[in-house]
Amino acid sequence: MRGGRDGGCESDGVRVLGVDPGLTRCGLGVVDGRPGRRAALVQVDVVRTPAGDGLERRLLAVSEVIENWLHRHRPDVLAVERVFSQNNVSTVMGTAQVSGVALLAAARAGIPVALHTPSEVKAAVTGDGRAGKEQVATMVTRILGLKVAPRPADASDALALAVCHLWRGAAPDAVAGRSGAPTAAQSAWAAALAATRSR
Repeated sequence: MRGGRDGGCESDGVRVLGVDPGLTRCGLGVVDGRPGRRAALVQVDVVRTPAGDGLERRLLAVSEVIENWLHRHRPDVLAVERVFSQNNVSTVMGTAQVSGVALLAAARAGIPVALHTPSEVKAAVTGDGRAGKEQVATMVTRILGLKVAPRPADASDALALAVCHLWRGAAPDAVAGRSGAPTAAQSAWAAALAATRSR
């Protein structure tokens, strides 16, 4: 863990900055925690760029915000959604370009990067790799103990990415389970769900 933070992360905790890449809306979410434990929200926001601006200006705007967050929050890792093929080529291109901007910013800051597919993220936070955005937002709200769901969906998706990496990528037994034993992600998800039901 990076030292000297002003946040409330424990000494052996992990801070993750999740980035849900998008050219019109790019979600950013910072989460503190440890594998198998409840995560805590640090900050969440969405970067918006006007469609009428040139591509280079839009990418620069997103880049400057991401670099500012990396400097301000000093995450241990940057978790970015892995770009996958869709029917809308223009949307995929914008998403890929913003993803590249985020990866470059992390490389310049010397911060490791982790890529997670949408299905991995959904499975980590809801237990279902095909869950809808509302299900993801609902579980992110419960997991982080928030009063209301982060809006728009890009915000909750960014937090879901951060939680996914915290529970899956940061866990030494994240790839376990082939023998039937629950993974750290599954155990943490079950604990978070049980905690919300007991309120």
